[in-house]
Amino acid sequence: MTENQAQASRTEGPPAGASCQTDKLPLAGLLTLAAAAFMTLMTEVMPAGLLSSMAKGLSISESLTGQFITAFACGALVAAIPVTAMTQGMRRKPLMLAAISGFAVVNLITALSTNYMISLMARFAAGVFGGVVWSLLAGYAVRMTPTHLGGRAIAISGAGAAVALVLGVPTSALLGGVIGWQGAFGTMSAIAVLLIVCGLVVLPDFPGQKKGDRPSLVTIALTAGIAPSLLVVFTFVAAHSILYVYIEPFLGSVAPSADAGSVLFIFGLGSLVSLWFAGATVDRWLRPLIVSSISMFAFTALLLGICSAMPATIYLAAFAWGLAFGGFATLTQTILSRLAGNTVDVALSMNTTVWNCAVAAAGAAGGILLDGIGPTSFPWVIVSMLAVSFSAVVLGVNKALARNVCLNLPQK
Repeated sequence: MTENQAQASRTEGPPAGASCQTDKLPLAGLLTLAAAAFMTLMTEVMPAGLLSSMAKGLSISESLTGQFITAFACGALVAAIPVTAMTQGMRRKPLMLAAISGFAVVNLITALSTNYMISLMARFAAGVFGGVVWSLLAGYAVRMTPTHLGGRAIAISGAGAAVALVLGVPTSALLGGVIGWQGAFGTMSAIAVLLIVCGLVVLPDFPGQKKGDRPSLVTIALTAGIAPSLLVVFTFVAAHSILYVYIEPFLGSVAPSADAGSVLFIFGLGSLVSLWFAGATVDRWLRPLIVSSISMFAFTALLLGICSAMPATIYLAAFAWGLAFGGFATLTQTILSRLAGNTVDVALSMNTTVWNCAVAAAGAAGGILLDGIGPTSFPWVIVSMLAVSFSAVVLGVNKALARNVCLNLPQK
């Protein structure tokens, strides 16, 4: 690929579509994508809300049941980049509907299976389909939307994931109590079927990339700003996950009177506020917003490290944490979509892989810290990781975004 071709790939806008000819958001299509995001994340987290009933139904331990979440993450981690790279030439609508159809099948298998290994393989396959959905989601939203509203479109399409993040575990527990864990997974399969019907009606189609127009993974990774953006994703998500996964032992150590459920609920409220604000402003304030997100999370960590003995501080920090995290995925996906141009799907598959690596690394690192230094070390480790995030944004991401804007300015 020549330098001119590489520059064109970075700066060319999303492919033109019927919905891109107006200044209005294609809400029907974006809400269908949001529902797909909701279904995907719900499928991932459901075992957490159904742990004991699934363990009893399959005659296994709760620790083995917990591996259903691990299997999903492994499927997304292993498959996101290679599957997305292999399917670059496919038309986008059939590929998205195929991934949603996969969820209908694997959730039905999970609902009907009484064999642990079959259920585990179904969960791994669900992760593969999830990796495809996450890789397509933001790029699809941008392609069907006027260029100057791309960030808002990404926020709407990702809103379903935010709702699932807040309500997924309690909703799955509620479904399990009413219709059983098999019924809960059967319900997700039925939702997937409904989404296929909606997608057939409202989703526009876009072509894949011709073979000669597809840059290599290395070329995409070396595009200005992509590698720093992925470093920001890794460090920020790992910092978040250390606190999120080990919130109970952390609170037990620093503020025993604080209730973990209430703290996470307040975090969820802050996340929803943040997602709404990011969606409303991302297309105008992208660079200051990503700096503010990291700074807010660092403020949260400092608050937890210095003043965590006061219960009121814990709840204030939880809301600030939500404000920092809720819009983060929207911001980073918007950044990658602007920097990657027509290679956005592959760049977002890298984002999916890096995100899952960060979660896995945080689980291991948090466990080591918990057993070694103790949970009071979490805030200071988080601040250190966020210092790396901040440096990557200031020195790499925002400079690349500024250059990208200059390249797209009309020439006099």
